[in-house]
Amino acid sequence: MSFFENTRKPVGFGGKIMVAMMNSGHGAMADWGFGHITIAEDASILDAGCGGGANIKKLLEKCPKGIVKGIDYSEVSVEKSRKVNARAIAAGRCEVLQGSVAELPFDENSLDLVTAFETIYFWPGLADCFREVYRVTKPGGTFFICNESNGETTKDEKWVEKIGGMTIYNASQILTALNQAGFSDAKVSKNNKGWICVTARK
Repeated sequence: MSFFENTRKPVGFGGKIMVAMMNSGHGAMADWGFGHITIAEDASILDAGCGGGANIKKLLEKCPKGIVKGIDYSEVSVEKSRKVNARAIAAGRCEVLQGSVAELPFDENSLDLVTAFETIYFWPGLADCFREVYRVTKPGGTFFICNESNGETTKDEKWVEKIGGMTIYNASQILTALNQAGFSDAKVSKNNKGWICVTARK
């Protein structure tokens, strides 16, 4: 397995290095994305495909009276997320689980916000996974997607060639899958770096 395969599912020592790199390297994109959503101080939030937990930490800061959960199918990512957010976990404000977005272990209509940073590239069946997100989101709640790649550049094609099982979706494909899952009021934002974020409501 090449080192870059660890972006899909971090494993072993190489995975630990990749998770640390993603925590620092994706910070600017995440901060840009956060500017497109409003988070209530008592929100109940899930970061789906939470990676190394850096965005869980930021979400906890943005909802000081709320709860933030994370899920990732990589054992290495879950371990790192728990370490980064150990204090919040001890305080009962955070929980990080190992599992798949295709079968979320959360109750229906239980979350105000679900975020997905740099992760839908690897979700198994986009519309089906979006339906799972829809199921656990409260009526009126928000699903937020933020990616560094928007599926419109030659650079994106090179990443797909390097990383097995990666699909980079353009805005139209994301909007179609959101619609199929039942979401509405979708909004797309892009910047000159090729970053894209999408918000949708249940």
